Amino acid sequence: MKRSASPIALSNPSEHLCGGSPSTLTPTPERSHTALRRSKRIKTENGTVLASNARCATTTVKVEVTEETLQAIESVPSSKVAGVKRKTTARVKKEGSASPKKQKPIVHALEIPHPAPARWSEAYNAIKDMRSRIVAPVDTMGCNRAQLEETIPQNQRFATLISLMLSSQTKDEVTFTAVSKLRETVGGSLSVDAILKADDAAISEAICKVGFWRRKTQYIKQAAQRLHDEFDSDVPKTVDELCSLPGVGPKMAFLCLQDAWKLNAGIGVDVHVHRITNRLGWHKPPTKTPEETRLNLQSWLPLELHPEINALLVGFGQTICSPVGPRCDSCELSRGLCPSARKGKSKSKKVVVTAVREAGPKVEIALEAETVDAASDASSPLSEESA
Repeated sequence: MKRSASPIALSNPSEHLCGGSPSTLTPTPERSHTALRRSKRIKTENGTVLASNARCATTTVKVEVTEETLQAIESVPSSKVAGVKRKTTARVKKEGSASPKKQKPIVHALEIPHPAPARWSEAYNAIKDMRSRIVAPVDTMGCNRAQLEETIPQNQRFATLISLMLSSQTKDEVTFTAVSKLRETVGGSLSVDAILKADDAAISEAICKVGFWRRKTQYIKQAAQRLHDEFDSDVPKTVDELCSLPGVGPKMAFLCLQDAWKLNAGIGVDVHVHRITNRLGWHKPPTKTPEETRLNLQSWLPLELHPEINALLVGFGQTICSPVGPRCDSCELSRGLCPSARKGKSKSKKVVVTAVREAGPKVEIALEAETVDAASDASSPLSEESA
């Protein structure tokens, strides 16, 4: 039921601000017991809405309020209304303060070069000699092999980049298979246009065996779009431009320049290079990140060795100097060139565990436990990894 409108003489709200005297409310006799509580709409007699910048003059207004409107307004707790306002304000501030993340430039050299380690060349040549007799996964399925399946130079460079992007946290065997499957999925050749035309689901299905494949699917599509828009669908020729692509870090950038463009811009340091050079004691103090390792190595290792050291140490780490249980007994560096080498051969010791039950036969379980005479140096990186 709609209440009848009651004309009420109100002072203009701006009068109080302008110093005018407010006029007295004069309720009609019919509705004298009803106090003015809330107004749904406030209009002047000529039909215009009362503005906040109204002039200092008294205005007669009409207030029309339905009973349903009053009940709806009174049923909303003030705390909820205030909470909505606070949440909205916080969201606006958060969205307004967001700014694009800027790519930090890659550091290329140390201000103070790291001194060359003692007898490093002997250790390097010994590793090179051992690697010449070993075929490691990186030799047959490394990231530089992806370009061999392409005929167009532009696609060869792009295939190298894709292989490097997929190789993060993934073994070479898995990466090689994923690249081959992705090539078949997009039509037989890895190109920027082929990736952009492919569905995300098809790419994910092809690379689902690599680590973080969902995220890498997004990175591949985003990187392809950037290459198409900004680099004429080709791979950039600088480290900073490569690192500006989604999912590309310094290690991938340096290796991509070496394999795709034959540019010797720096050393690609992965977990193998980082681990092995620290085990050899080539960093004083030991480095904590691959980037620290890269800068140290670049400061003293001869420039002509930069392109080959990654594959050399990766294969050495895959076959001999593994993260867990390195084969120190068959490594030539254990003869005084590696401070982290384990002394002695592994021995097997049989331990008998007897399980006794209240009823039933007696059960004996024999366990083979491996004991190793490790180096006594507690600061050895190898002892920390095997702990």
